[in-house]
Amino acid sequence: MGIDPRSTKLRVGIFGAEPWTEEMREQIESLLGIKAMNIYGLSEIMGPGVAFDCEARNGLHINEDHFVPEIIDPQTLEVLPYGQEGELVFTCITKEALPLIRYRTRDLTHLDNTPCSCGRSLVRMGRINGRSDDMLIIRGVNLFPSQVESVILKVAEVAPHYVLIVDRINNLDTVEVWVEAKEGLISDSIKSIEKVEKRITNDLVSLTGLHIKVKIVEPKTIERSEGKAKRIIDKRKK
Repeated sequence: MGIDPRSTKLRVGIFGAEPWTEEMREQIESLLGIKAMNIYGLSEIMGPGVAFDCEARNGLHINEDHFVPEIIDPQTLEVLPYGQEGELVFTCITKEALPLIRYRTRDLTHLDNTPCSCGRSLVRMGRINGRSDDMLIIRGVNLFPSQVESVILKVAEVAPHYVLIVDRINNLDTVEVWVEAKEGLISDSIKSIEKVEKRITNDLVSLTGLHIKVKIVEPKTIERSEGKAKRIIDKRKK
């Protein structure tokens, strides 16, 4: 609309609803000129406000006067120690009418009970790194959409819109990522586009150990969805 976000009085934004990476936070802050704060909640528990960033932004403080958090192994259900990543589980202390005991969120994170520089003593949960039901197993390697996003957001020539296409060819799992180009890249030569594709491919190999085919597509060609973005098309299930 031609409005410079920095000319408004907006200084802080609170963001939640689906996992986002530190790279996404940096991009939002850079584009809008605000401080982006993280919030966590679940509709089944109470909605937003289960946990929130403090000024240190080193994990989200969980409101332990209302919730008892635990981390479990999503396969064995074993309770894991502080600092180890697993699935976040909540028991509600004060919730009425619909009490929940050891409710499995499917969100993957860790808990940190070390002192926070802000002075609060509430336990902190780390950034959500994905969901146990979103995890893809590709040739024995665990892959999360958040890993792909963290790579894409570091590439200036592409937009933060992508989709993972998973298939099985000759009994071998394959994965391809389609990424939307920014307008300037599409007007460049094919060689320039291939160079960006190769850079993203190499970065994904370095991060995940998987060779993921990268395909750059034209702007606004990846389907938008209302609510949570659909990042995975798994053809193996069809």
